[in-house]
Amino acid sequence: MGNEEQITQAYETLHGFVLNLAVEAGEGEEYGEKLWQEIKASDGLLAELAYYHDYHKFLCKYSIAGYTLADVLVWQVDHFKLYMDRPEDMNRYRQQRLLLSAFETMAGMQRDPAPFVEKMKSETGTDIVNR
Repeated sequence: MGNEEQITQAYETLHGFVLNLAVEAGEGEEYGEKLWQEIKASDGLLAELAYYHDYHKFLCKYSIAGYTLADVLVWQVDHFKLYMDRPEDMNRYRQQRLLLSAFETMAGMQRDPAPFVEKMKSETGTDIVNR
């Protein structure tokens, strides 16, 4: 197999991975396709996705405004802790959904990091103000 064929096969594998995650997360293939196009257009996100696919952990070499995928995921988990009191909603935030949401957030941060950085600095999973 030539280098070009290997690259094509890798893209197809990652594309299928994102679509499958989207379906498992209850988002559907249309959501997965849109997210895949954003990931594919970013060398940094594509490398992070490939590493996650192969090793089931984050590479954390790509960052935007000092935030990596792991940072985004930690913020999401903290932010969504409030849903733990609402089990019927918790199913929306299982692993596949959180993973996709981290990639989606990073894709948004590529366009304009400021609103995301502000949210990550100000929004937490606690309902106690000025802690």
